[in-house]
Amino acid sequence: MNVYEEVSAFYAGYRGEKRVIGKSREGRSIYALFTGERGARTGIAVYAVHAREWITAYLAMQHVRRGLPRGGAWVVPLVNPDGALLVQEGIGSIASGLRGGLLYINGGTDFSLWKANARAVDLNVNFDAGWGTGKLNVRTPAPANYIGSAPFSEPETAALRDFTLAVRPAYTVSWHTKGEVIYWRYRQGALRAIRDKKYAKLLSRTTGYPLGEAAGSAGGYKDWCVEKLHIPAFTVEAGRESFSHPLGFSALADIVTKNLDVLAKFGQAF
Repeated sequence: MNVYEEVSAFYAGYRGEKRVIGKSREGRSIYALFTGERGARTGIAVYAVHAREWITAYLAMQHVRRGLPRGGAWVVPLVNPDGALLVQEGIGSIASGLRGGLLYINGGTDFSLWKANARAVDLNVNFDAGWGTGKLNVRTPAPANYIGSAPFSEPETAALRDFTLAVRPAYTVSWHTKGEVIYWRYRQGALRAIRDKKYAKLLSRTTGYPLGEAAGSAGGYKDWCVEKLHIPAFTVEAGRESFSHPLGFSALADIVTKNLDVLAKFGQAF
């Protein structure tokens, strides 16, 4: 099975609280599953925002299986299902009239390094937080870094925005690959930076990953959560730098070992 089929099967068999928060450009469901205590302070964890980082969806399922002894979290395992399938299965996974344009944008049939969605928009630069000001941003469709026509122009980012505003989480964590580093800053003032760094250090202790600065980045989900919701938000780049994109199942054990306890630790901290 491909990653979308595996996440769909996991969702179908899950007996806890769950919901479809939206649909992708190609009409695939974007799932969310709740784990932990209802009524407790709740976080949101998102995975596979970038197409080639589909391996993080398997970490998401492990997080749901692990559960939270305290606190609660909504887990969104596969934000970018269309892009993930484009990486895994190629242009045949796209059922719409987008195929010709995507092949042209990509420069061929090898989509293994593709990061964007089915409209060649990089979802992690499509949020309304410094939109279009990132140093790597581009303004035409591309395999990576295209900001889209406007903030939240894509159904995937709009769905995650609306879900986040409905949940009003205490924190968010976004799992990406690779590099084993944690990004936590986005233009916070001093007081919020002190608060957020405390949680970032907990994340660092749990994973063994150092804290880093994503200089020049903007428009990400973390950035939007920090700027607009004023909550602690983190991007975790999982997987050793020595691994090659797209990280596959050979990297999964290492990623799970270092990241499995994060939500449980955060549930206790918040």
